[in-house]
Amino acid sequence: MQSIIGWDIGGAHLKAARFEGGRIVKVVQIASPLWLGLDQLHRAFDEAKAALGPASRNAATMTAELCDAFADRTEGVLNVVRIASRELAPSNLLFYSGNSGFIDAEAVTTKTRAVASANWHASGALVARHFPEALFVDMGSTTTDIVPIKSGAVATRGYTDAERMAHGELVYAGVVRSMLVAGLRLVPFEGRWVPLMNEWFAHSSDVYRLLGELPEDADVMPTADGRDKSIEASRARLARQIGHEVSDASPRAFTHLARFFAEAQLREIIDGTHLVLSQVYLNREAPVVGAGVGRFVIKRLAQRLERAYVDFSDLVESSPDMRSKVSDCAPASALALLAA
Repeated sequence: MQSIIGWDIGGAHLKAARFEGGRIVKVVQIASPLWLGLDQLHRAFDEAKAALGPASRNAATMTAELCDAFADRTEGVLNVVRIASRELAPSNLLFYSGNSGFIDAEAVTTKTRAVASANWHASGALVARHFPEALFVDMGSTTTDIVPIKSGAVATRGYTDAERMAHGELVYAGVVRSMLVAGLRLVPFEGRWVPLMNEWFAHSSDVYRLLGELPEDADVMPTADGRDKSIEASRARLARQIGHEVSDASPRAFTHLARFFAEAQLREIIDGTHLVLSQVYLNREAPVVGAGVGRFVIKRLAQRLERAYVDFSDLVESSPDMRSKVSDCAPASALALLAA
């Protein structure tokens, strides 16, 4: 029986999806903070391989080359290729390079630009197989990809991170790792506009945890202060971000503050979406296809845009217990299917 594993090798998480018997049967997401050292990636591979088992073919994409463990992206791509090749030997291993498709490790040396941070393109390419026109939006722990599909193909104006950010196609907004000071100077609190402390006191995960919206198992990274992930601890971190103690105000006041942070993040994504739609016209019937651990936010985006919402998992045959994980780890799932 043909077995294929799609790997999405990130700087914070390693994600992998196993395709077998015509469907995705297993998906894993493992924390791998490469800024702590490359041994984190080796550990994550060991854990993932133990959970997924071997496969006759492996297909990989990456964003890990962005990590400051590497001097530049070229060095990062080549090092990630080297590590993946060693970890997944002797299985056949291919790397995704956007419109050029799958290439082997040797060919990557002349196509590092195409291989770097191409995971969004793999997901978009799979969506394009199902819809002639759509807006694919993947909100993960750190970033949001906004990918227009036109005439059954990925229709972004940019490809590199810099190009995509300039065109609104890549927004640094995620539901777990985003810093609350990003893009904001003042926030409303108890009837006053108060400044934010320009420090890393809280994450977006604290916001969505406080609102009761953070999906189970979405946050696999340590908290900003190293304390637990309870509602009370998240409220304390949010208070510290504005120079307060949690005892200074009622729980309701901090919940309202969390709602403001969530709305501000959604506005940032909406702004990027409108910039994209000003460049690529999509008919009104074109749906929003949502993926990532933050797709509960993308459902709100679809409502604001007055477009139908389709979950990425609806496009993928999978074991019933893996449906949510298929969407959480859309690039890995898409790679496994594209490689098949």
